[in-house]
Amino acid sequence: MTVAERLSPSASPRAAARLPPLRRFISLSAVCVAGTVAIIASLRLPAPAAGGAVALLVAALVVSIAGFRAHHGHGRVGAANAVTLVRLGVTAVLAGILFAEATQPVAVLALGTIALCLDGVDGYLARRQRLTSRFGAAFDMEVDSAFALVLALLAAAGPAGAWAVLLGVPRYAFGAAALAAPWLKGPLADRASRKVVCVLQLVALLVLQLPFLPAPAALAVVGVTAGLLLWSFGSDVVALRRARVPRSKAGRA
Repeated sequence: MTVAERLSPSASPRAAARLPPLRRFISLSAVCVAGTVAIIASLRLPAPAAGGAVALLVAALVVSIAGFRAHHGHGRVGAANAVTLVRLGVTAVLAGILFAEATQPVAVLALGTIALCLDGVDGYLARRQRLTSRFGAAFDMEVDSAFALVLALLAAAGPAGAWAVLLGVPRYAFGAAALAAPWLKGPLADRASRKVVCVLQLVALLVLQLPFLPAPAALAVVGVTAGLLLWSFGSDVVALRRARVPRSKAGRA
């Protein structure tokens, strides 16, 4: 097909629909980069901060494209992955604000609220379209983790101080622990309370962006949320430990 045929109004919608999923995902990733650059430009962030944020986004997308190719396994990209790409772009913009050390609580709260509202939408769309995949689940989780970490680092400049960082590191601490204890990489049953705690974590991190929040209230938010995260991750560790015991006994039999 020639370039002219690809660009013709009558052919482009159908041609787009016939694009292989990987090519579609790469195209959507390019749109994600373009949109992120436009938002960063509108915020007038310093060039080093903007460049760092875009570089992180591109690196994340390269890894995501490789994961999509290996583990998506469907004939369509799915709306869920497009939503997660939007959330990844928002996270990159927030990272740019962080790198710039800029005080922009309104922008952080607005962008963070958009990303939070979209959280859960991607999972719903994947189930509705019957396009759930190993890639989609991992993509959603890693974007959630990066979003929480960036919000926590931004909140560290607010009334909660460095204590806010505690709310952004549990997922990464769990991953580091799994390197020493591989049984922590085992499958986990779906648990509604895990999702609720994740949402509460993100809500708390947005609340901590409020510059007028009194320090005692901010520290209370950190304490309560950290307790919930400790309980949630602790429950997963106990479940994985119990699942490991029968296999160990079977191996010795």
